[in-house]
Amino acid sequence: MKIKTIGVVGAGTMGGGIAQVAVMKGFSVLLYDVNQELVDMALNKFSVRLDKQVADKKINAAKKAAILESIIPTTELEAFSHADFVIESVVEKLAVKKEVFAKLDRFCRPEVIFVTNTSSMSITEIASATGRPERVAGMHFFIPPTVMDVVEITRGYYSSDETIATVKGIAEQMEKKYVEVKKDTPGFIANRVYTPLLLEAFRVYEEGIASKEDIDAAMKLAYKLPIGPFELADYIGLDTLQSGLEYFQGELGPRWSPTLGLKRLVKAGRLGKKVGKGWYDY
Repeated sequence: MKIKTIGVVGAGTMGGGIAQVAVMKGFSVLLYDVNQELVDMALNKFSVRLDKQVADKKINAAKKAAILESIIPTTELEAFSHADFVIESVVEKLAVKKEVFAKLDRFCRPEVIFVTNTSSMSITEIASATGRPERVAGMHFFIPPTVMDVVEITRGYYSSDETIATVKGIAEQMEKKYVEVKKDTPGFIANRVYTPLLLEAFRVYEEGIASKEDIDAAMKLAYKLPIGPFELADYIGLDTLQSGLEYFQGELGPRWSPTLGLKRLVKAGRLGKKVGKGWYDY
């Protein structure tokens, strides 16, 4: 089946960015969120980015209009009956993802492949909400998806070779490099390796050993990281990070528990760059 239309579920930072990547590489995109305001916000952000390309003479106004017309906004998952491939990028909560996948299973054609952008959670369990687990896989984009050029492709227990080959093909069409995760395990590759660094940075700060600024500077200067752990946490979203850590804690044990400082920030509504305040003020 030739994939022309990609459905993206979730119009937030990740979903909106994934939609932009897909449409810029020639796909039509169905972009869904629970209310029109969220979808409109994603489209407005994209329009602003396209305006910059027009100003830089990378595209003209007609091309901008054609690109935007290739994104079909919707607040109805039933519209995904027209999708050839679906990428889910909703809140990092297992119950919510399973509910979305169960609905997609009803509305989408039987041959359509579903992928989840989860950064941590079980592909196999998410797939269990559908009647097509062999057609479900992980396709984890990194933040921001418009800039980062790699995706993690993860096999669920039942993911077929054909499904994985199709997902790899979509990644290539989006001009993304990919790494394959052969076993469905919490955090896959990147987050399994990098999350302990974030946690230890939080602990060093909360123990009064060093300031956030100096910890970020040390990691960037000494290890040539492009962004410090506190800066990255704010970019990810502290609520998203806490949810992921709680999932890790349940699956892998107490050493993955979110720190008290992180939980306090989330309770205070300091969720990161998306609200203008997190570990840092923006």
